[in-house]
Amino acid sequence: MTMTYYTLGNSGLRVSRLALGTMTFGKEWGWGADRNTARAMFDAYVEAGGNFFDTADLYTGGTAEAWLGEFIAEQGLRDTAVIASKFTMNMQPGNPNAGGNGRKNIMRAVDASLKRLGTDYIDLYLMHVWDRLTPAEEVMRTLDDLVRMGKVRHVGLSDVPAWYAGRAQAIAELRGYEPVSALQLEYSLAERAIENEFVPFGTRHGAGIMVWSPLASGLLSGKYRPAQAGNVGRLDGFRNSTHPGFQKFTERNWAIVTELEKVASELGRSMPQVALNWVATQPGIATVILGATTLAQIQDNLGALDFEIPAALRDRLDSVSRTPTPFPYSYFGPQIQARVTGGAATGDKPSGYALPVLVEGEPASVSAG
Repeated sequence: MTMTYYTLGNSGLRVSRLALGTMTFGKEWGWGADRNTARAMFDAYVEAGGNFFDTADLYTGGTAEAWLGEFIAEQGLRDTAVIASKFTMNMQPGNPNAGGNGRKNIMRAVDASLKRLGTDYIDLYLMHVWDRLTPAEEVMRTLDDLVRMGKVRHVGLSDVPAWYAGRAQAIAELRGYEPVSALQLEYSLAERAIENEFVPFGTRHGAGIMVWSPLASGLLSGKYRPAQAGNVGRLDGFRNSTHPGFQKFTERNWAIVTELEKVASELGRSMPQVALNWVATQPGIATVILGATTLAQIQDNLGALDFEIPAALRDRLDSVSRTPTPFPYSYFGPQIQARVTGGAATGDKPSGYALPVLVEGEPASVSAG
């Protein structure tokens, strides 16, 4: 495939539309890839032109960061690679300051991640999850300090309320701090909640959305069926889990799986490829994080952008996965908004007002020959 690169949010950081997730690097959690498999997946991704790697201090107890750093160093790719890592989670039981989003933990966490990654800077550093305690002012000031110190290039937020993201960006703008360039959020045919708040926020205020779990924790991979018995994948192991991210076995989701299988068959593509393509081409999406445990999976995933989903088939996927529009968003559709415009067709800017920038072609030669 030919990889295309786009800037992340309002930053100048160029990233590939498919990112390589490393939460599967290591078997410390009872599932995942061994070192040789992780290296093979890394090599396949780099060979395909990918340059964006997502990790976190929490992942497999630090193994993911350590392996990623080693793989990058072994190929001399540090200037090519864009590394995103995250802080927040606690790996020191009994020590409340070894987790959360306070200045003390952020400073501790970044140094530990830099050491494991074997680098002196992180391209994108993200809050992993809102801790409900730390003021956004403290978080944004600390992240700005890290940028000024040279330890971090850009900053982002993952798994936060939309109001918090808005406040954090407003603080950055008001005080001249490094702005939020990325939001990392769950999004898939089975989970579309971010369309109401986060997509409009990201597109209007300069935060590119990085999608995690685009296959709904594997539900959309084709492995799972409603009536099957036995453990066929990781999601089966979480049937009785209280983790909200793994509650996927619902009637609505089985209907999505059924329609996705039909669409994939009509396109002659795998179910994961179609599910990934749908996510990657939705409004506001900057990049999609691939999370695989085998080389075959990552090779299949890398073909997700080699085709287009025809409008009629896309409509079918949209229809089966659509959720009711909650209040107040139900008031922002044409039924109510037409009362605002008096029924006159009114818009933001006409089509073609701002043309997209896409640089393609061969570079000009500067040699005399």
